[in-house]
Amino acid sequence: MSLRYEEVIFHGKILDLALETHQLPDGREARFEMIHHPGGAAALPVDTDGRLLLIRQFRPAARGTILEIPAGRLEEGEDAAECISRELQEEIGQKPGKVELLNKIYSSVGFCREMISIYLASDLVPTAIAHEEHEFIDLVPLTPEEAFAMVDAGEISDAKTLIALQSYRRKLSMIP
Repeated sequence: MSLRYEEVIFHGKILDLALETHQLPDGREARFEMIHHPGGAAALPVDTDGRLLLIRQFRPAARGTILEIPAGRLEEGEDAAECISRELQEEIGQKPGKVELLNKIYSSVGFCREMISIYLASDLVPTAIAHEEHEFIDLVPLTPEEAFAMVDAGEISDAKTLIALQSYRRKLSMIP
């Protein structure tokens, strides 16, 4: 499928909305509404005690607060590892000494180009928290067992967080 024509119909602060015409594999053309997003980075931070540092954050799309891993949007020219280092400092007041890529995911491939790089962050060093004015974030440290029990009970609904926790669970099970 190849892009034949694109018309940006909305240009926003964090995303653009475009009407795109693509040539389909069978040669026909079809029009799609597509969100253009610069991409993001997220991380499952693990402290020196092995606790997972999740956050409870107000999210208007979820109509309230949601439990998730820290994440943020890529700034122009920024790579994902730099982005997540910045976001961890801003959101939980921790600078990672080490980031290890766990996965890359499309957030909602049916209509959005956003690609999220998901990391495991460790060797954390305390820094000052610098929440943005519209962010309401509470730190929620959990043992891996507590977090995995929440996943199994269906108490975590954020996709990037579920993928990070499942990847971490798999990683732990591979350790001899």
